[in-house]
Amino acid sequence: MFTKIFKKATKQPSPPRQNDEIKENLTSKDFDPRVTLHYGIPSTASILAFDHVQSLLAIGTQDGRIKVIGGDNIEGLLVSPKQLAFKHLEFLQNQGFLVSISSGNEIQLWDLEARRITSTLPWESNITAFSVIFGTSYMYIGDEYGMVYVLKYDAEEGKLIHSPYYVPKDVIEEATGIQSSIVGVLPQPYSEGKRLLLVYANGLIILWDVSEDKVVLVRGSKDLQLKTEIVDDPSKNAGHNLSETVSDNEQVEKEISSLCWASNDGSVLAVGYVDGDILLWNLRAAASTKDWKSENSSTDFGKLQLSSGNRRLPVITLYWSAERSRNDCRGQLFVYGGDEIGSEEVLTMLYLNWSSRIESLKCIGRVDLELKGSFVDMVLLPNGMNESHGTLPCVLTNPGKLHVYDRPRFSSKKSQEKKKISSSSLQYPMLIPTIEPHMTVGKLCMVCRDGKLSVELSKTLSAAKVRASHTPSTQLTGSTTKWPLTGGIPCQLHDAEDYLVERLYIAGYRDGSTRIWDATYPTLSLIYVFGSEALSDGQLLGIRTATESESVSALEFCSVTLNLAIGSSSGSVWLYNLIKSSNEETLNLVTETGKEVHILPDGDGPQCKAIFSVLNSPICNLKFSNFGARLAVGFECSQVAMLDISTFSVLFITDSLSNSNSPVLYLAVKSLSDTSNLTISPKDSDINTSNDTKKEALFFMTKDAHIVVCDSTTGHIFFSRSIHHQESNAIYMCIIEGGNFFSETSSDKQSLNTPQNSKATSEPDQTNANTGSDPVVAELETSTEATYLERIFEHLFVLLCYEDALWLYPLKSLIQGHTDSIHKVNLLKPCCWTTSFKKNEKECGLVVLYQTGDIEIRFLPYLEVGGETSLMSLLRWNYKTNMETLCSSDSGEIVLINGFEFAFLSLFSWENDFRIPVSFPQLHDKVLEAAADATIDLSPAQRKEEGTALGILGGIIKGFKADKAEQNVLIPEVSNKTCAHLDSIFSNPPFLKPSTDIPDDKGAIELNIDDIDIDGPLIVTSSSQTSKNDRKDKGKERKKLFEGAATDTKPKSRTVDEIKAKYKKSEGAAAAAAQAKDKLAERGEKLQMLRERTEELENGAQNFADLAGELAKRMERRKWWQL
Repeated sequence: MFTKIFKKATKQPSPPRQNDEIKENLTSKDFDPRVTLHYGIPSTASILAFDHVQSLLAIGTQDGRIKVIGGDNIEGLLVSPKQLAFKHLEFLQNQGFLVSISSGNEIQLWDLEARRITSTLPWESNITAFSVIFGTSYMYIGDEYGMVYVLKYDAEEGKLIHSPYYVPKDVIEEATGIQSSIVGVLPQPYSEGKRLLLVYANGLIILWDVSEDKVVLVRGSKDLQLKTEIVDDPSKNAGHNLSETVSDNEQVEKEISSLCWASNDGSVLAVGYVDGDILLWNLRAAASTKDWKSENSSTDFGKLQLSSGNRRLPVITLYWSAERSRNDCRGQLFVYGGDEIGSEEVLTMLYLNWSSRIESLKCIGRVDLELKGSFVDMVLLPNGMNESHGTLPCVLTNPGKLHVYDRPRFSSKKSQEKKKISSSSLQYPMLIPTIEPHMTVGKLCMVCRDGKLSVELSKTLSAAKVRASHTPSTQLTGSTTKWPLTGGIPCQLHDAEDYLVERLYIAGYRDGSTRIWDATYPTLSLIYVFGSEALSDGQLLGIRTATESESVSALEFCSVTLNLAIGSSSGSVWLYNLIKSSNEETLNLVTETGKEVHILPDGDGPQCKAIFSVLNSPICNLKFSNFGARLAVGFECSQVAMLDISTFSVLFITDSLSNSNSPVLYLAVKSLSDTSNLTISPKDSDINTSNDTKKEALFFMTKDAHIVVCDSTTGHIFFSRSIHHQESNAIYMCIIEGGNFFSETSSDKQSLNTPQNSKATSEPDQTNANTGSDPVVAELETSTEATYLERIFEHLFVLLCYEDALWLYPLKSLIQGHTDSIHKVNLLKPCCWTTSFKKNEKECGLVVLYQTGDIEIRFLPYLEVGGETSLMSLLRWNYKTNMETLCSSDSGEIVLINGFEFAFLSLFSWENDFRIPVSFPQLHDKVLEAAADATIDLSPAQRKEEGTALGILGGIIKGFKADKAEQNVLIPEVSNKTCAHLDSIFSNPPFLKPSTDIPDDKGAIELNIDDIDIDGPLIVTSSSQTSKNDRKDKGKERKKLFEGAATDTKPKSRTVDEIKAKYKKSEGAAAAAAQAKDKLAERGEKLQMLRERTEELENGAQNFADLAGELAKRMERRKWWQL
């Protein structure tokens, strides 16, 4: 995702420049566009995957993106190089990798820690089925030709490897006599990876043993002589009588559309068909039968129908959740599809029970969950809030909506006349809401880190974040259920003792509310949610304005005073301060008629200091000036008001422009002392104020390109002119302080004419801009004032951005009445948004966003293209006309919103205010991975001996992620021993495995202490099994040790000849001594190795204890509200 996608512009010869400072400001090497932050679910979401151990949810899209979601506002976006949909998506459980298969049949392996693709493997045939063996790095691939292959992720080489093993197609065809494509592959749970279920498009089901390379079971349409359980919708049939009918012999092939295991041990399989039928196959007897051909299967099946109609929908999705402590014969089956064509789109939850045999299958309850959109996919999540309910269905609907449903509990004595039962749902809590409620304006604000205010603000906001995290979820989501995901590790920089807030993101909404987030690092934290109604419930009764029902239309933040100004569509300005100055809040209500002061009691949240309501027109722009002492307000009626914050008064309101009724599009305040180092002569003193060094000029422009410059204190207009360019609308204006940056511009205009390129054309500067209407010019009172203003604005330039062109004017020339630009760039595509950016506090470039979604970077002052990228390449977005909430920072960060998605873009390599990658939250928890692996690898005896340590570790894991055993999801434990066994199986083609048989005619085995294999693996069995085997084999070992001697204590007498025959060596005494010496040395080496192995075991135990301690420390560092 963070690789360079930026296309650099083609180098072209440029005219000689006499100022080297231009080259030092920016180069094409500085551009490195990347996505630094992404929140929200894409509207093109199409597939889900869940890591049960790490508690992470992955969402694949139709345009090549994968969204990974954990807990604590942890989200990550992975972008594939190819814009293709994903048809398969699965985690390598608890390993930090995600496997995706695109519609182009390319297998991609994603590293969650690095957030990038670590390996790809193109596949020649069309992949129709995919599955990962839980807890291993092995995966099955099924294709359209009926072949099944095995892939493995090799951690040492860091890539996907095609294993030699495959399921021989000829053996399957010989056993069944049918050729068909694979539609499903499922490893059988608790078979140690040895058994694989193969499902074919024609309805054929085969259970294959990979260790013995043989067919264990075959099922198909010929077996469908069974009873049918019809489960009609109770809303359609008031009686809801569960009936049973015996179906005719069905010899027609039934096409399979979905399947899942309906038991934790893999003994029951649920299969959905295209004709709407659901069958539950009992595989328990078949697994123990040696000859599957001789088995009678007509009685080991059950059939369900959601509707008695003849035309039913295909069963698209099946998921099973077993009931706790029910002997694996009771649970809930989630079904999408199977109902009558034309019926309401719902997700059906069936409560099934079979006491002894599957033929006694009964449905004891049905619930239809109302969907919030068209169904896309679903997974089951652990229910951490209520352990007795097991799992919760998580449903993905269009467009990109995620809901978790509460499951109602059924009683077996439920009345048959009971009406349809509904279930509440919880939508995924969007950290930054964009649609619900609708965001109207956003602003990225920098916070000054110097001074006491910064420290005090950080303390205030830290306390506010704690309160926001415990705000009742009903206020934000409308539900009391907590979202069940807990995966990932938040950024630890937030918990640093010297942590200071550096950046805020503020958003205003159509419902009048305002939200503030801490945006210092890529994981945003909600701080405040407030609105006009949040002042009190009745405290301002009688003095409220219309803003409580109006939307927020403008925002402005002062980093010096920490004041926040909120403009509404009714024309009111609400002034807040993020730090309270006293326990008593004073509210100043300023209107056209006067000012009123109200006393408010103390409360939480930002302090409302004043409400200004001076014009009945929507507010378009706000701008603080004079270090936050004044606030300029731009209205939709083309007027501008200047407010004095210190005295809560109105300094002036400009008159409405005679030829313009367009909204104010741009506001800026420039200090005149900063733009000129002129020494004013005495003859000019009559036009200057007594405090000229602090004089400021207010610049504003309306949408129809009417530019006004006035005194920010008195409102005296220095300059007013309309600059029209045919039918094109103005979209942006920038005041550039030229200095030496434009030293050669005005003197040599021809040097600014850059060569034409594919994106823009430059034209001579002799084009009159006033082609639309006559200019409106404010007449200057005296020639002395005109001369003064020309000198004051000598080094200022105006950059006007239109939909089809960019124009650069000297402000001095505009004051003199000249409308000739010094540079113009024609844009070949319509532009919709522009902004300037700075480097080293100097304006040095322009970002241009086109309606096609392309982004250009242009250098100042020549406006040549410095680089290109697009929303499609970075985010897979198309530009939409409702992207009015775009905002940016001076350093080149851009905030974009598209539907439910929210993203930060960084365009330059020097910009790394987020401190990436150190500040990124971790998507994969390595400590949790090690703890889970250590728990699985322990034998029962070791678990019993390490009971205390495991109790601590298990408790930590349970509180840290949710106990794996209580997730009630199918999670078979796979140890390293099982993985080693699979390595030996899959490293060879079928029927070519190395023989492991031991001949029976080896004779008696002589035991010798020197033959102990110290280097071999340490195999530890359970204590009960060990004691039983010891008692069973004690006599045999004693007999072998004494070579058949009697067990009495009386020694057996031997003759001299017998002793010589047994112990005399033919090589002589010297050879015997040498052999004894070698034996002694060898024994010493083995003893040394034994000591080393003992030390390794001790170190392993110590490492395990350290791991438990590390988990305990991590839980101590976590805040109590994060548990």
